Amino acid sequence: MTPEPAVTPGPAGSGVVVSAAGPFASSSAGASLAGPGPDPAGSRQVRRIFTTRRGGASTGRYESFNLGGAVGDDPAAVAANRVRLAAAAGLPAERVVWMRQVHGTTVTPVTFAVGGAAGGTRAPAAAMVPDPLPDTDGIVTATTGVGLAVLVADCVPVLAADPVAGVIAAVHAGRRGAAEGIVLRMLEQMVALGATAANIEVLLGPAICGTCYEVPLSLHREVAAALPGSASTTDRGTPGLDLRAGVARQLREAGVAGVAVDPRCTYTDTELFSHRRGSPTGRLAGLIWMPS
Repeated sequence: MTPEPAVTPGPAGSGVVVSAAGPFASSSAGASLAGPGPDPAGSRQVRRIFTTRRGGASTGRYESFNLGGAVGDDPAAVAANRVRLAAAAGLPAERVVWMRQVHGTTVTPVTFAVGGAAGGTRAPAAAMVPDPLPDTDGIVTATTGVGLAVLVADCVPVLAADPVAGVIAAVHAGRRGAAEGIVLRMLEQMVALGATAANIEVLLGPAICGTCYEVPLSLHREVAAALPGSASTTDRGTPGLDLRAGVARQLREAGVAGVAVDPRCTYTDTELFSHRRGSPTGRLAGLIWMPS
């Protein structure tokens, strides 16, 4: 396939950047995506977006492109922002699947019939902004023209795709979920839909970095034991966690060759929302889809 530009801007002031399809796309932060080589002939095009906090309708602490619906922001502003994100992706708003995230390890397969419901649990497709899937932190689909969205404000947003099989996933990997194996559950669900680990490409989005994420020593040891590679030392010399490093190692050990990390830290980058830097606050979104 002919490579796309590395970054395609969204609509002016939209607060989004679109990472190109394939294993060598980069985000606005210059993430270097590793992969085994160009997409094989016949593979699906895959698109990815990470939002910033600029260009939306929210005000105050949520200024301005908050996509989180359960953080205290005006619901009308959140709905308007979600519609804008869908438009930037070229998707109808009712074709974007959102989650009610609970820091668990549930990964839900999504089917979507035009005029019907996604996963059998969502609002009709006629709704402008459908209700989120309840109590899940991951979603997978083999359906084109459907966007999978994940919300974060320090946790790790995981966007994964097997473009050969035509399977995509979006996962919220917080400290608890990452340590308890949600990314491995994601791989299991993707493989169940026809994906192959060696063909899966994963982009780990903006999250709090290992030099900023300070935790008590007992928690540092507990998570490091469950998620090898995640132990870090903060810039203050205290115990820390680098969840992206741990998740990246876990993915590679599971046979995923194409793992890339967006280096932006939500805590230090004021263009991004961070729960640790200032709560209450909004949520940025990662979005992945296969164009129809």
